[in-house]
Amino acid sequence: MIKSLKKSLNAGLAVLALSALVSLSVTPTQASESKESLPTREWSFNGMFGTFDRGSLQRGLQVYKEVCAGCHSLRLVAYRNLSSIGLSEDQIKAIAAEFEVTDGPNAEGEMYQRPARPSDRFVSPFANDNAARASNNGALPPDLSLMVKSRKGGADYLHALLTHYKEEAPAGVTLGDGMQYNTFFPGNQIAMAPPLDDDAVEYADGTKATLEQLSIDVSTFLAWAAEPELEERKRLGIKVLLFLIVLTGMMYALKRQVWADQH
Repeated sequence: MIKSLKKSLNAGLAVLALSALVSLSVTPTQASESKESLPTREWSFNGMFGTFDRGSLQRGLQVYKEVCAGCHSLRLVAYRNLSSIGLSEDQIKAIAAEFEVTDGPNAEGEMYQRPARPSDRFVSPFANDNAARASNNGALPPDLSLMVKSRKGGADYLHALLTHYKEEAPAGVTLGDGMQYNTFFPGNQIAMAPPLDDDAVEYADGTKATLEQLSIDVSTFLAWAAEPELEERKRLGIKVLLFLIVLTGMMYALKRQVWADQH
C-alpha cells in the first residue's frame, strides 16, 4: 500500500512539473517570408502579464472604421465586444446604428432592413465576395477578424506590412498591373494600395496621426479582434500556475511525510 502511494505521489509530481513547464513555455515569433528581418516591437499585450492599451485600441477602431472598413470585413467580431476596449453602451449602440442588416422574415414572410444592434456582427462592406472582387479589380480583400493570428509574426508582420510600401520597385523588378511593391508582403507585390499615410485620420483624442502611430494602433486593434479574450485567458493562466505551485508544494510535503519512516 505504501509503495503504491509512493509511486502515485512521484507520478503526480512529475505530471505537475511537466504541466508548469509547458505552461511557461513561449513559442518564438516566426518571421514573415520577406528576405529582410522582420522588425519587432514591445507590444503592450505581449508576455504573460501583457494587457491591451485601451487608448490604442480605441484609436485603432477609428482607423479601421475610417480607412479599412471600406474594403475589409470583420465578420467574427460583434459590436457589443467593443465594451471590452472601453466603449460605453451608448457609444456601441451609436456605432452599430450607422449600419443596416437584413433581418426577417416578418409577419408577411418578407425579409427587411433594420439598423444594426450591438448583438450583430460587424457589417461587411460588400454583399458578397463577387461584389468585393468587382470593386477591387478582381482582388478579394481578406476578412481581418483573424488576420493577426493567421500571419507569421502576428502584429509585428502587420505593422511591417503597413509601413514598408515603396514608391518604386527595385531595379530589375517588374510589377504587375495595379500592383504595389511592399518589402514584407510575400512575393513583394500586393494589390492593396498603401492604406495609411501621415494624418490619414484625425484622432478624436488629439494624438498625432503619423504613419507609424496609425499602423501601431490598427495593428493593436486587430490583435484584440483576433483574440478579445486574451487578457482573461492570461489571468486564468496565472491562477492555474499559482494553483499548480501550491499543489506541488503540498504534494512534496506529503511525499516527505510518507518517506519519513524510511530515513
